[in-house]
Amino acid sequence: MTVADPTTSVGPSETRSIQTEERPRFLPSDRLGWCWLSLGLAGSIAITIASPRVTGGGWWFDVRLPLGYGANTALFYLGVVALSGAWLGIGAQLRRQDNIPLSQLCTLAAIWCLPLLVAPPVFSRDIYSYLAQGAIFHLGRNPYHEAPAILAQLGQRHLLDLVSPFWRQSTAPYGPGFIGISGAIVAVSGSHLILAAILARLPALGGFVLLALFVPRLARRLGGDPVRATWIAVTSPLVLCQLIGAGHNDALMAGMMVAGVTLALERRPLVGIAICAAAATIKLPAAAAVVFIAVAWARTASGAGARTRILTESMVASVAMIGAVSLLTGLGLDWVSTSLFSTPAKVHLAFTPTTAVAWSLGPLLAVRSNTIGHALGAAAAAATAVFGVALIRRVRFENLVRYLGVLLLAAALAGPAAWPWYFVWGLVLLAACPEFQSSRVIPPALVLSVFVVKPNGSPVLHTHAAPYVLLAYVLLAALVWQRARWRPGSSKRARWRPGRSRV
Repeated sequence: MTVADPTTSVGPSETRSIQTEERPRFLPSDRLGWCWLSLGLAGSIAITIASPRVTGGGWWFDVRLPLGYGANTALFYLGVVALSGAWLGIGAQLRRQDNIPLSQLCTLAAIWCLPLLVAPPVFSRDIYSYLAQGAIFHLGRNPYHEAPAILAQLGQRHLLDLVSPFWRQSTAPYGPGFIGISGAIVAVSGSHLILAAILARLPALGGFVLLALFVPRLARRLGGDPVRATWIAVTSPLVLCQLIGAGHNDALMAGMMVAGVTLALERRPLVGIAICAAAATIKLPAAAAVVFIAVAWARTASGAGARTRILTESMVASVAMIGAVSLLTGLGLDWVSTSLFSTPAKVHLAFTPTTAVAWSLGPLLAVRSNTIGHALGAAAAAATAVFGVALIRRVRFENLVRYLGVLLLAAALAGPAAWPWYFVWGLVLLAACPEFQSSRVIPPALVLSVFVVKPNGSPVLHTHAAPYVLLAYVLLAALVWQRARWRPGSSKRARWRPGRSRV
């Protein structure tokens, strides 16, 4: 069964993108283009050079600057600022309607990320947890039943020492697909931990390539600007530093999810569902895309019988994919456990809204902040679920990308630990939507998100700073509300185009 084409017209942004390919930029004669390319590359190299010292781990190279740790820290953040400034400079060109070819923008992003591929993991030590879980699997144990601490008994103490003490007693919160990949990386690298850490970035790099391939296609399908979509979803400092630099598996999940959603909109919904189901075996949030695609596809059919058949085919495809991955890895269905949800809940971050509220109210009410936090977390999860059901009831192929992206953003924001890279889940989808591409909030938010986590992976703000974070959230919400209600030169109704949902 085929799906109706939800977007048949070519918008003005797509026309501009077609014209973009006819006028190459970043040639040697284009000084401004080379300026941003060189500035971003210099920033990436500076991050790489300084990272062995500021992350606190040994590496295959170690550059000792004259002034010690302070100089390395200054060089590291100078590199982040340079990379962010170059990215914002590219965005300024796009706002001036400068024609930048998509291929050149992707090449620029690839050049910027190359130095980060050989640097130690920055902004997070999760990559060592990935390797620990892969080692447990490779040694014939079940990482869903046994935590990394078991490595001390399996002759892998050298790997265990690199895992954050906070996670040594936590079982794997990821799907069997990713555990299988991590196990294969450990099998190839053997006892060479530096090689293993470098190879562990390959899944993130694969997701990066998928984003570069499918985000522009998705933007064209929605009538958006593929160049600006790529600028937001592929070349941003958040993606380069905290997905590629850190090696997070969110990159692979997001890349596969965008590929599945794009293929679904290109009249191959069953293939899209299967790919999104495979993405869910990397990390669970991609499962939401399976539901959204299946419901949107069913709504294209007339008659209860046809809709039931579509939903049945969708369920069979997703269950078959998840079952195949589970059987191939030999992990079965053990991964569908409470650890998928309980592990993230162990983290309390000041910039997580529920934590900010709980740790602000706790001292005032003479109640343990953890107690309030658990209650608020449960309420936030329930509210997100209700919000998701409401969106599913209204989803169509015309609004699928926007609704799914908003839900994933809400899930990241309302979750127990709102790490900055979690927002990539929804951002890579919303970047393709025309109404989000012109946002003036997204660029500074993406730059700021890189600075809320230290190079070694610990948060900049601890829970004692929760009241200040809560105040910032209140002021930001008030500003957004005011701008939404009173936009100069337009009425309330004029803010939304005919037929477009307010969600």
